[in-house]
Amino acid sequence: MRNLVSSTAFLLCLLFMACSPATNIQSEPAPGFALSTYRQFAFMEVSSEVEDAGPNYQGHIHFLKQEIAQQLEQRGLRQVEAADEADLLINLGIVVDKQVQTRETNIITDPPRYIGQRRYTWQSKEVEVGRYNVGTVSVHLVDPVQNELVWQGTAERIISDRPEKLREQIEKGIAQLVEEIPS
Repeated sequence: MRNLVSSTAFLLCLLFMACSPATNIQSEPAPGFALSTYRQFAFMEVSSEVEDAGPNYQGHIHFLKQEIAQQLEQRGLRQVEAADEADLLINLGIVVDKQVQTRETNIITDPPRYIGQRRYTWQSKEVEVGRYNVGTVSVHLVDPVQNELVWQGTAERIISDRPEKLREQIEKGIAQLVEEIPS
């Protein structure tokens, strides 16, 4: 009995952890790449021609750049403003995808649909339950001398609509992403 209770509690913990949104990180370095061989970095221009970008889009890009700069400075690099002075360029890609969460109706528990003249029909169909946004940030590190991509990484997760929660998610996601860059 004791084993049953403890294994049930363990399975419930795993279930709750699996349901919590996590940041999906992917990283791919070029062969022989090491961040320690670079001294200074600069950001490439981010295109801001986005439909439905929202009122705080530029503010979020600025905050994202600040977080990346802070993480790279903690790793020993220095940010410069002019791209021609940097020995490492950072290219950002930002995608926010609006998703619709649905569920399928159940023909056993959901009531039938009335279609007139005493005709009822049981059909399962997709019902919208909610809407959410999935944000993806891709970071490309480019060696301007060789004009080659030396590292690329992406961070993807469900993002919050609340600005303070979104900033917290950006901080954690960028910290996890920059941690994946080989030293």
